[in-house]
Amino acid sequence: MFKNEYQGGAFVEIFSAQGKNPGAKWKILGSPSVIWKEFDKEVKSFVFVLEGSSQTNKIQLPKENKQILGLIQRFLVLQIYIPLGQDFSTELLITDLRNIKRRLYLSTVHKELSSTPLHAKIPLFMIKRKIWCNLCIDLVAFTSEIFKGAVFQSLDGIIVSANCKLRKIFTLKCKPQDTADKDDEPTDIIPRSCQLTTDVPQVTQLLNMTKLCQTEIKFGGHPLSSAESDQFINRGTGSMRSGKNQDVCHIAFGSKVLGPPPLSGRRNNMRMFSEMSGYFLKMMTTSPIWPPARSLYFWMKTPATPHTCG
Repeated sequence: MFKNEYQGGAFVEIFSAQGKNPGAKWKILGSPSVIWKEFDKEVKSFVFVLEGSSQTNKIQLPKENKQILGLIQRFLVLQIYIPLGQDFSTELLITDLRNIKRRLYLSTVHKELSSTPLHAKIPLFMIKRKIWCNLCIDLVAFTSEIFKGAVFQSLDGIIVSANCKLRKIFTLKCKPQDTADKDDEPTDIIPRSCQLTTDVPQVTQLLNMTKLCQTEIKFGGHPLSSAESDQFINRGTGSMRSGKNQDVCHIAFGSKVLGPPPLSGRRNNMRMFSEMSGYFLKMMTTSPIWPPARSLYFWMKTPATPHTCG
């Protein structure tokens, strides 16, 4: 669909909820009661709304499996709003330089990364919710790091599933600034025609293997539980400021969206140790069973071996 079109600019627009029939080129799987277009007062523009089961309610581009998109730019951006407590998934069909087709299935359902030579399941436990997010997926990085030896050639299919509000989908030639985390690498600006207005609370979140690994390290090197996932997802969202009140920045939307610094696992462990050690110290001095308590007290003081992300 885009193979013969010019893709040498800053971006290529794949989907926009504006216009008379924005879903005309898409295959819509789901009834009008679960997938529809509406005017969103917050962003002051039309959006597509997908609700219900992420397994059955989805939109697919291109409509026919025999067609291919032929998108060659490195970064895919989904401009989305994902509610709290709901699943969300997106599936990407990519082709490498050896013309082997592989699938990336990114979902909040997955708790850990798993892969076969042709298919990968990628967890989305870190995705920002309850705020408009430019979710930026690094196609080149995922292809090379998950499928060892593979080199990204093109993005040839996209499926977006419930639950979300979807405003735009586009590819970027250069990486935008990740406002959800510290990012010291060279970055570019989201194209003006794809930006949300500056008074809309928003965040740009880069997703690649490095970001997944960093998130896992913060939570002790294990798959996140639902409670931990919610804690990570919502961190900083409540303090996100609208563009009118943000510090001026020359990159990413002309403004910078910041949240509070993440709590380190060490700080949480030290606080827990302080509370528990006080309790066991009291047991040692007041309880008739103080010897076992003392043993457990010294066991608690032994530092745990830190996890590493392989």
